[in-house]
Amino acid sequence: MKKVFFVGFGNLLTAMVTPFDANNQVDFAKTTKLIEYLLANGSEGLVVGGTTGESPTLTTDEKIALFKHTVKVVNNRVPVIAGSGSNSTQASITLTKAAEKSGADGIMLVAPYYNKPNQEGLYRHFAAIAGETALPVMLYNIPGRSAVKISAEIIIRLSQIDNIVSVKEASGDLDLAADVIEHTADNFSVYSGEDSITLPLLSLGADGVVSVVSHIAGNDMSEMLKAYQSGDVARAASIHRKLLPVMKGMFAQPSPVPVKTALNMNGIDVGDVRLPLLAMTDSEKEILKNLIQR
Repeated sequence: MKKVFFVGFGNLLTAMVTPFDANNQVDFAKTTKLIEYLLANGSEGLVVGGTTGESPTLTTDEKIALFKHTVKVVNNRVPVIAGSGSNSTQASITLTKAAEKSGADGIMLVAPYYNKPNQEGLYRHFAAIAGETALPVMLYNIPGRSAVKISAEIIIRLSQIDNIVSVKEASGDLDLAADVIEHTADNFSVYSGEDSITLPLLSLGADGVVSVVSHIAGNDMSEMLKAYQSGDVARAASIHRKLLPVMKGMFAQPSPVPVKTALNMNGIDVGDVRLPLLAMTDSEKEILKNLIQR
């Protein structure tokens, strides 16, 4: 594979939901409208087909169609990162190759879930996939969903592979993040995978966030990042505190149920969620509505 030339994904990336129609099929017209809305409201990159995009319930064909559609609509305005990871190394390689063919700017590889590999197994899984693509790779460390944590040592080892350039860190382990930032090259980027710890991670040297709350507060998240980067830490902290209840509200129910509900409330029609996720009850919607309005 040719050596990757990586110039970065941006600071505020949105883990994009997947819009569905009334029959719970992927709705590409709604997807186009959502993409334009996100790009007009602070998003500097889009992650497609990830957890927030309900990847466990998307078929391979649906994922590839989403990659192609998003790349076409975005038209090189921001990076498009395709969620091509799974708990099958070979299946991940196949989907990664399809993502590369679709024109995606990078791929995101989640830690293999359910089969619970050891750390050396994690290393070989990610290295095998990275070796089959020229695209830049973002690792995704989320033990709360995958049941395995990628250790700092393994992330640091993986960062020495040319096209493994980034990690979405959602373990909640600030010590791990600090260790990775300290012992990887300056051009290896670390992103918060949880909105609520973005500012603490920035203070450790992280580069930005792969955000969910940016669906409804993108400009606020962008302002927080820019304030911190410009040295106005007090302003960044003030915005963080203001957004914190909304950040928590986006995960009061299994994600992406709250954020899809919030988008629909705000006039951005993204449809419902697929089973086994369930729509919010009327009382839950009322709580969310009051939270967003405040």
